[in-house]
Amino acid sequence: MINPSHTKKLYTVGELTKQIKHLLEDTFPFVWVKGEISNIGNPSSGHSYFTLKDSQAVIQSVIFRQQKKQLKFDLANGLNIIGMARLSVYEPRGAYQLIFEHVEPEGIGSLQLAFEQLKERLALEGLFDARHKTELPLLPDTISIITSETGAALRDMLNVIQRRFNTMTIEIFPVQVQGDLAPGQICQALAAANRRNRSQVIILARGGGSLEDLHAFNTEKVARSVFDSRIPVITGIGHETDFTIVDFVADLRAPTPSAAAELAVPEKKILLNTANSLQYRLTDLTSRRIDLFRQTVVTLKSRLKSPKNYIEDIKFRLSELEERMQRSCRHALFVQKEQLRFVRALLEKQSPEASVSKNETEILSLKKRLGTAVSHKLADQRNRIDKAVHVLGNLNPHAVLKRGYTIAYHLPGRRVLTRSDQAGPGDQVELILAQGKLTTKVIKEHGKKEDI
Repeated sequence: MINPSHTKKLYTVGELTKQIKHLLEDTFPFVWVKGEISNIGNPSSGHSYFTLKDSQAVIQSVIFRQQKKQLKFDLANGLNIIGMARLSVYEPRGAYQLIFEHVEPEGIGSLQLAFEQLKERLALEGLFDARHKTELPLLPDTISIITSETGAALRDMLNVIQRRFNTMTIEIFPVQVQGDLAPGQICQALAAANRRNRSQVIILARGGGSLEDLHAFNTEKVARSVFDSRIPVITGIGHETDFTIVDFVADLRAPTPSAAAELAVPEKKILLNTANSLQYRLTDLTSRRIDLFRQTVVTLKSRLKSPKNYIEDIKFRLSELEERMQRSCRHALFVQKEQLRFVRALLEKQSPEASVSKNETEILSLKKRLGTAVSHKLADQRNRIDKAVHVLGNLNPHAVLKRGYTIAYHLPGRRVLTRSDQAGPGDQVELILAQGKLTTKVIKEHGKKEDI
């Protein structure tokens, strides 16, 4: 077993990691490295953490917020980069990493990459769509030009406008067209032109230059200002082969500043020639239409009847209509009289007096028959009542008792006796007579009928 006291020095994990960190940072203070970005993360801190890899190895990497602000393009997965970095050790995990100070895309310039990334993003948002383009007016009263006041582009555009339409009103917004201040000044000029709202067209222009010179026109800030402009914008930036982001956003793109002026301002001579031609055609057409109308008037005049004859025709028609109306009225009156005569005769046949007299006779006859029937009915009912009274009188128990019959009750229960064997010697019997009653005692019972 190895005794630690025999070793030269005993390190803790933290001490050993710190020594390794100092060794790496002193040996590789700055290194240039290239590789492909993967697993990139962009937390809210503004830093970017990613893995830099090639076909043989991977290294954890980071670029902090301040260095990231200097980039003209966005870091993305799959992007091959070349960068200058410091090699360091992240002590809590004992892992070494690259801390990038500067990054460039491999094989393509950073400005070109930024151009392509911004172009793709704005296209996806729809800023380049044709539906957002505004049609230019045929003859604007005023044109706003946003460009450098010292550049040749302004002189070229003024010459073109003076030559094509020398009475055109022009307002110039001088701005820087390259450098760090250029994007802000261009946006302010666009906002001022829209706020003044005196012009009908804005020309945004500058002369040719490299991609770095045209960078202000490839910024998102300027592109969105052009898109938000209520006044149509024509761009004339660089040479014919130069394309910028604002060219895609603008309402119309011209290959050069001079071409932009030509698109914005029509040629006065051509307009005058066109106006003269149209005036001649209009005069000729008007003359032809007047001749046609005159011929039409003559034709209509020949077909027009004399007012006197027209009035006579109307009088004749009125007279005829009057006679027809009188005949119709007389016929209608005759028909009404005949109908009235027929209804009168019909009513006389159905006179209420005859009906009342007839009904009175019938009522008297019915009254007499009713009296006779009631008398017969009353006499018949009296006879029936007398017979019923006689029958009821015969059936009345008291009437039977008056003929000498008696009702016998056995005491004390007052049970009616109907046979002699229902009472024995010594039983008390109550006798109901026609008048009064007797209480007796049975001496002897005779059961047979012949003994009674």
